[in-house]
Amino acid sequence: MDFQLSEDQRAFADMAQGLFNDYCSDDQLRAHDLSGAGSMQDLWQQCVAAGLHGILVPETHGGLGLGMTELMAVLEQQGRALALVPLWEQQLVAAAVARFAPEAADTLLPAAMAGELLALSLAGLSASRGHGVQLRDGRLHGGLQAVPLADLAGHALLAVADEQGADRLVLPALSQPAVQRETGLSQHHQGLADLRLDAAPVLAVLPTEATAWVEQRAIACAAALQLGVTQQQLRRTVEYVSERRQFERPIGSFQLVAGQMADGQIATEALRAALWQLVWRLDAGRPSAPQAHATRALANDLGHRAGHMAQHVHGGMGVDVTYPIHRFLYWSRALGALLGGSEHHLARLGDWLADNDNLGWKYDLPEDC
Repeated sequence: MDFQLSEDQRAFADMAQGLFNDYCSDDQLRAHDLSGAGSMQDLWQQCVAAGLHGILVPETHGGLGLGMTELMAVLEQQGRALALVPLWEQQLVAAAVARFAPEAADTLLPAAMAGELLALSLAGLSASRGHGVQLRDGRLHGGLQAVPLADLAGHALLAVADEQGADRLVLPALSQPAVQRETGLSQHHQGLADLRLDAAPVLAVLPTEATAWVEQRAIACAAALQLGVTQQQLRRTVEYVSERRQFERPIGSFQLVAGQMADGQIATEALRAALWQLVWRLDAGRPSAPQAHATRALANDLGHRAGHMAQHVHGGMGVDVTYPIHRFLYWSRALGALLGGSEHHLARLGDWLADNDNLGWKYDLPEDC
């Protein structure tokens, strides 16, 4: 079996890597942090010009009509560079609208493909107290906190509860008077907003099957970003412990430090294997619920363990915000807060296994039925 990217897929990754490297040096990232901007607008315009924001979007709506594998290759490079642009959110919303809400596509997608921001919040799917927003009589009531990109986005795809309590995805305009926004910045300097919806009308209510479609792809996108973030974080940490000396020896030669680096690398490769399986299944149209939940748990655990390990071995340099390593921990924490923690997804994986107890060799049945 060949687990390598194809030549075309590799070309996407190489193009993205070159673009991100031009805009995401340590000095440029530091300047962005100090600017107070919620995203890297110059880089975003370059991504739009290169078509990186439309990999998943059908060609009939101005996108490239490709799959999750191509997007994964680009997002891994984005994570390595800590490029603060809404690549996956923008096109995942656009692709979902094109697939599940064609009545809204002609109105929404031309502006989105020109670069107008779209926001995405799936927080309601993992909230411990249930959805903060309810859909009643075609209007939205309630509030959401810290919705990424909602400070500037014209529309948002939100996970809400319908009148029967079921999970639904809805598409409201954020500029309407019935939506109040209180804007701010996340810890890793991404723009966000608290939303208050007072009988806000919606442009579209997506069918129930859209929820799993979007959530599983969002999990894959967050995992691809986490993979890139952790790879670069470990690379920089290895460089640091190879140069930092104590007791007249590089600290990387200490058994405990070397073991921690090895553990981080093993966990990274475990996530890569799970992620590649997930995106292959998504592109092949196969059921992917258990693979998505397992990948999410692995990504969360990797981000937490590798991030804090890297900070620890950096010592005092790890808490100096003029030194770049702290940004990787901020990104890991932000990615971990997007779609629910490990415990939530392991619980959902357990529920799925309990409901599908006729799988595997014992029953001679396919594992994806």
